Amino acid sequence: MSGAESGEDLAAAWGAETDAGDAQGAGMATPAQPARVLNQAEIDSLLGFDGGPAGSENRTGMQRIISSGLVSYERLPMLEIVFDRLVRIMSTSLRNFTSDNVEVGIDNILSLRFGDYLNSIPLPAMLAVFKAEEWDNYGLLVVDSAMIYSIVDVLLGGRRGTAAMRIEGRPYTTIERTLVERLIHVVLADLTASFNPLCPVTFRFERLEVNPRFATISRLSNAAVLARLRIDMEDRGGRLELLLPYATLEPVRELLLQQFMGEKFGRDSIWETHLAEELWNTDVDLSVVLDEQVMPLGEVMALRPGSRIVLGCAPGADVQVRCGSTALFSAKVGKRKNRVAVRIERAAQRAGE
Repeated sequence: MSGAESGEDLAAAWGAETDAGDAQGAGMATPAQPARVLNQAEIDSLLGFDGGPAGSENRTGMQRIISSGLVSYERLPMLEIVFDRLVRIMSTSLRNFTSDNVEVGIDNILSLRFGDYLNSIPLPAMLAVFKAEEWDNYGLLVVDSAMIYSIVDVLLGGRRGTAAMRIEGRPYTTIERTLVERLIHVVLADLTASFNPLCPVTFRFERLEVNPRFATISRLSNAAVLARLRIDMEDRGGRLELLLPYATLEPVRELLLQQFMGEKFGRDSIWETHLAEELWNTDVDLSVVLDEQVMPLGEVMALRPGSRIVLGCAPGADVQVRCGSTALFSAKVGKRKNRVAVRIERAAQRAGE
């Protein structure tokens, strides 16, 4: 269709709508207009597939609705403190490990599905599977290619100020795997030290993989916490990514939900002390049971004001001191200052003692 013809069709459509509006304004009946059909561009815009950049924050329509519920997992405030502590400890230990000036920082901490993370790992990379001994579960430490070549260059005496040489498309050598494994042992020791103030746990290195399929430590749909660490060694460096599935953290979940170290859920020592003080000052009614008798119902019904019930309790007899229906003490009946009194002898035996 030529440009002139499409322009004429558009003008005709506008004219038809204008005529219909004038007819309705004048009170004239018009035939029912057919429902407007969305074109492909409008459908794409509604669903959020309008060709915008991937991962854009300007997602619209169904795309935002679908993705909004994917990562709605709880935050663990104490885990963020553990990672901050890990950064401080790693800065010192990596300086000793490399004999170089090392800066460690956290890029971000986020929750995601384990399967989504495996699909997003930039290859080539080394994936270290480690086990939390006390929690009987696993975690994942990913070292990217830039960090691998940087640590090899530093440990083998590469000159400062020169970027590490990267040869892509080949498997990692035994020397490279060995040096990276030493780095992983240092990081896991620091991670153990970071958790120690919260709870004792030991992270033990299990194996090193280069294929994400062989590093599956959890179901692909399970939730996990990912911490991305950035390591800079002057002109060299790279990234470490620490992934802990929520199933691994489940044994210490309540500790990680604390807002501060030592927080006690459901307990407040101030109120406990106040409640104890009030209990000590509470008035309690005690009853002394002098005698118990079994009487026919007819005799009970015949009782009148002035009737006498003879108690079978002689002076010096053993009686019970009760609070409600609970026996507290055994006592003896006596007399003091012209009043009947009891002297507590011993605590009453309770059931199960």
